[in-house]
Amino acid sequence: MIADRMPMLSREQMNEAQRAAADELIAGPRKAVFGPFIPLLRSPGLLATMQKVGEYLRFHSPLPRRAAEFATLVVSRQWTQHFEWHVHLPLARQAGTAAETLDDLRAGRRPRGMSDEEGLVHDFIVELTANKGVSDATYAAAVERFGEAGVMDLVGVIGYFTAISMVLNVAGTPGAPTAGAAPLPPLP
Repeated sequence: MIADRMPMLSREQMNEAQRAAADELIAGPRKAVFGPFIPLLRSPGLLATMQKVGEYLRFHSPLPRRAAEFATLVVSRQWTQHFEWHVHLPLARQAGTAAETLDDLRAGRRPRGMSDEEGLVHDFIVELTANKGVSDATYAAAVERFGEAGVMDLVGVIGYFTAISMVLNVAGTPGAPTAGAAPLPPLP
């Protein structure tokens, strides 16, 4: 892993726009500047915009929590993004994703034991990222399960956590160890 290229800035190191973006983040549901928001402080306008998208997707989207958390982990696995993996692994467990499913995903295999919903989310993400779109059949199955708004929110989760994974990987942000969670191995 790359060394932490963009560590936390002290308040004294922040300019006015950075302090305002940090204060807005602290006042919201996250209550702190951590993880991807540390490197994003370098671009306070981008931070303010992205954190609002993430806040909607994490705390206000009608997409079922289990589907959203599983989608986050699929994207984290695709990018070998340790920080997001460790943050969202316990959330996926709490939402009901089976240990066997998470172990297979961590190892880079198509997970066994997925619920129908998780299987749809997994296949949607794999198809979208590999083909840069989804087939009519995959789209129809997703709309039947989540509705059109849910499909857009699923695409939003995929895009948001892809961008966040890129930010964290470029910045070299270290993963936050989670009890009972091994680091992600490199993908073949």
